[in-house]
Amino acid sequence: MTSSQAELPLRLAAVFKNACLSELEALKPGNVHIFSDGHGMVVQDFVRSAEAAAEEIARLDLTVGQRILNAVGATWKTVGCNTNLGIVLLCAPLIHAVLHGTGRTLRERLAEVLKTLTVADAELAFQAILQASPAGLGKSEHHDVHDVPQVSLLQAMSAASARDRIAMQYANGYEDVFAGAEIYRASLHRWGWTAWATTAVYLRFLANISDSHLIRKYGEEVALQVRSEAVEHERNLLMQENPKKYQRPLLDFDRDLKARGLNPGTSADLTVASLLVVELENMVTDFVSS
Repeated sequence: MTSSQAELPLRLAAVFKNACLSELEALKPGNVHIFSDGHGMVVQDFVRSAEAAAEEIARLDLTVGQRILNAVGATWKTVGCNTNLGIVLLCAPLIHAVLHGTGRTLRERLAEVLKTLTVADAELAFQAILQASPAGLGKSEHHDVHDVPQVSLLQAMSAASARDRIAMQYANGYEDVFAGAEIYRASLHRWGWTAWATTAVYLRFLANISDSHLIRKYGEEVALQVRSEAVEHERNLLMQENPKKYQRPLLDFDRDLKARGLNPGTSADLTVASLLVVELENMVTDFVSS
């Protein structure tokens, strides 16, 4: 193993942690961020979670399932609650793709990884989901996480993709996440402000996708209502030459969602993965060109 290969897990752990922390620095209505705690959780819970999960999710010689279970376990041991299950489920295959993929692009490497996911990966991921015990977790007719899986993690996620947007990423090659990365780049180029570029990504998800977390907890009608409200806020934000001028309406939206107990967690998870993709694509480009 070369010194650069040995250092890669450390770099990936740092990039993962940075994506988690960068998401916390952005105003994300309904979620925990540096402007406002919420839903019985504080910013420091998520900071500690990122630190705990980073080393485990980026270890060199682990399977995707092991990355998921170890990262969730480290998080639970540190903060005693589910702060990052969705993030870990999304980010583990991406990190594995950089460590073990052979394609010239991150997309190609990720496609390789998703195709090679195993039943053992599914079993470990199911254990992690049960440990995290996300709100609204019920029973499923096919490939229920309470049962021993008989299919690969990709097959299990594909079966769940119609009702869960994180599972859908496994099924569609992370289409939403890669689109989010492009929104981030465009917004950063326009405004030159990382936190507001992150807010733009989050609002794009919130305005265009019914949040799976809200659907599980409150039903499709509530999720659609939040989505409708987010459309106006996204439109108004994108009209601003200086995004900070729209900070107060977003803070009002944030307070309103939290007063109603509504936490669009899936939109936040997709945002973290989008930020990670931006950095990982840069890393893979460096690998290929060097």
